[in-house]
Amino acid sequence: MNWAHIHLLLNHVPVLGTIFGLAILAYALVRRNDDLKRLALGMFVTVGLLALPVYFTGEPAEEAVEHVVGVSESFVKAHEAAALVSLIGVELLGLIALVGLYLSRGGRRLSAKITRATVVVSLVTAGLMCPHGEPGRPDQPR
Repeated sequence: MNWAHIHLLLNHVPVLGTIFGLAILAYALVRRNDDLKRLALGMFVTVGLLALPVYFTGEPAEEAVEHVVGVSESFVKAHEAAALVSLIGVELLGLIALVGLYLSRGGRRLSAKITRATVVVSLVTAGLMCPHGEPGRPDQPR
């Protein structure tokens, strides 16, 4: 197993983790359940941590595929730029979630400000990680 394999193995964790965490958080808000809110925050912290090896194994993965026929340099560069923006979003989300968990330790209620910030940042981050028709993708018209 090499760095490219690790990148491919982990690269969907931040995307799916953010989406599932957002779904759990939305359900927790509807149910007014602080335990489920904490679960969502814990997921966001975990996603933030796992996004780091995904991002830092991207360069070795690029080197592994840069000479493969059908891989466009413009696609790789667009993917790299989107990955950096997504990493910033997911790390901010993980940091806010970590603060929320810290402040709610000992069974204290979660702050409404932290909850709102988490919802907003998770929505933005999920949007950043959605495909936007990057150049060079075969399924997108040019």
